[in-house]
Amino acid sequence: MEFEFIRDERNELLARRELEFVLTFEGPTPSRQEILGKLCALKNIGEQVIVLDSLKTTFGKQEILGTARVYDDAETLNKTEREYLAKRGRAKAEEEGA
Repeated sequence: MEFEFIRDERNELLARRELEFVLTFEGPTPSRQEILGKLCALKNIGEQVIVLDSLKTTFGKQEILGTARVYDDAETLNKTEREYLAKRGRAKAEEEGA
């Protein structure tokens, strides 16, 4: 998996960074959890402060156009994001423990 970042902007009003990226991959389409893990490793951020918003694939291409939001802290994320988006892509054990 290789990321190419199209846009990386800071939104001071909502205390977050907004990312747009193109992810190129080989083989089957990676899961949201795999994409989230790789993105966190590349940007050196924790999984509790990032939300993957949309992931769009095109038939016949092995690339994904995606958007993500990286918050300053988990409290701001929980106040701003819709609950289903904050939970989407997280591991099941993490959801049950929360």
